[in-house]
Amino acid sequence: MKKVTVIGLGKPVVEDMTAEELALKQAEEKAWNDGALDRALAELRSKRNRLLAETDYLALSDNTLSDDMKKYRQDLRDLPAGKDTVEKCENATWPTKP
Repeated sequence: MKKVTVIGLGKPVVEDMTAEELALKQAEEKAWNDGALDRALAELRSKRNRLLAETDYLALSDNTLSDDMKKYRQDLRDLPAGKDTVEKCENATWPTKP
C-alpha cells in the first residue's frame, strides 16, 4: 500500500507501507486529531494564566482591587467555561484589561 504524507510545507512523500504500518499511522493521526480540543484548551489556559499573573501583584493583601480589575480577573478565570470545541477556544472573546 502507498500513503502520501506532507510534512510541514514540504513536498508530498509517497511511502510504501504495509497494512500494519498504515493502520498504525492512521491510529497516530486519529489520536493527534482527537487531542485537538485538549491542546486548544491548554493554549487558552496558558494565555489566561499569563494575563492573570500580570495582575497578581494587584491582588496582594496590601492592595485594594478596583471593581473593574476584580471583574477583569474573574472574567479571565471564567474564560475556559463552556469551551467544548476547538473553534470556541480559538474564537474566545478576551476581556479588556482596565
